[in-house]
Amino acid sequence: MKKYFRFEELGTNYRREFLGGMTTFLAMAYILVVNPAILTLADVTDFPDALRMDHGAVFVATAISAAVGSIIMGLIGKYPLALAPGLGLNAFFAYTVVLVNGSPWQHALAAVFISGVFFLLLTLTGLREKLINAIPVELKHAVGAGIGLFITFIGFQNSGIIVNNDATLVGLGNLTDGNTLLAIFGLLVTVIFMSRGIKGGVFYGMIITVIVGMIFQLIDIPEKVVDKAPSLAPTFGALFSSFGDSSFYTTTMLGIILTFLFVDFFDNAGTLVAVANQAGFVKDNKLPRAGRALISDSIATITGSVLGTSTVTSFIESSAGVAAGARTGFASLVTAGFFIISIFFFPLLAIVTPAVTAPALIIVGVLMVSSLGKIDWTKFEVAVPAFLTMIAMPLSYSIATGIAVGFIFYPITMIVKGRIKEIHPIMYFFFVIFILYFIFLK
Repeated sequence: MKKYFRFEELGTNYRREFLGGMTTFLAMAYILVVNPAILTLADVTDFPDALRMDHGAVFVATAISAAVGSIIMGLIGKYPLALAPGLGLNAFFAYTVVLVNGSPWQHALAAVFISGVFFLLLTLTGLREKLINAIPVELKHAVGAGIGLFITFIGFQNSGIIVNNDATLVGLGNLTDGNTLLAIFGLLVTVIFMSRGIKGGVFYGMIITVIVGMIFQLIDIPEKVVDKAPSLAPTFGALFSSFGDSSFYTTTMLGIILTFLFVDFFDNAGTLVAVANQAGFVKDNKLPRAGRALISDSIATITGSVLGTSTVTSFIESSAGVAAGARTGFASLVTAGFFIISIFFFPLLAIVTPAVTAPALIIVGVLMVSSLGKIDWTKFEVAVPAFLTMIAMPLSYSIATGIAVGFIFYPITMIVKGRIKEIHPIMYFFFVIFILYFIFLK
């Protein structure tokens, strides 16, 4: 096992990989609660129950699809990168496709399935890997930094430190709130651990935050430890009924499929590049085993749609595991194991509150913006697209949108500067695609 995952070469061990894998799981365990709530439109009171997805089935589908994707990533891609149904795409699935367009959730699952199959074909031909490797190194660093800012913003939001403000869009929250104070405490503890160079400091910070939260009754002690796993029957294979329904074959559904394709590709590519950069895997602007890594999310998306969940993609929270010491695919196997166990130990997930995970997300952002130092800010033609890529992600609340903005400006500034020969031909393709993205898909 050590030889297969190159422990010695990468300077790691079982303990670091286990802590890293567990930290990644804890950082993204919220998806097991959030994804079923979104896909079942739990916050929409006037939606007919007969048209909702089954909550228990979606929960199991979420856990299994995350485990499958993470296992494939660990064994084939050998990256410490975990997968699960992506936020944003699940909201598009539920609120746009099902609620606004009025499409049955079975049709939405079929659209996800088709996008997954198409992605798998693109990956097997090597096209997805070529597209990622064609991205200039400066923009790759900007993507990593932008995702760092984005995930930090999410951490501040989840903690209540930053809240909505009608006058200024965002503002400082109520710092006397118990959960916000707990998150601030967790951040302080984690900063102390990390500053002291303690391996697994992010994980230990989360554990101490949970204990303190229980002491001050901000986190409920679970009444149960183990519970019966819900049935997967209500959603398993339900998508295949759509292919015999003539109402499925519409131009609207084609646009939905393209949206799933587009957003998943660039969200996944951005996350993969960012985490790989953080772990030090990118060499000479090339991502080793990129094709193998990309296969995992394609298969996971196909598997997830058959089970009953929206698009599965790489999770940026994996960077929390990397920060805790994970360097190999073994950490992904550990994360997958926890997802499988979580099906039966769901009551324990109640202790992983936003106040617990927020400090980890904020610290990860600190680590990820270090890639800004690798960008030559003295060259304006590079600085503009890099900055816009970085800043647009948190401001638009979308990794894909941030990439789109930067990739549109890159060929423009490079051409004006007279560096046209340095532009990879694929970047012109991206330029056109992103223009169309803003015109039609957005």
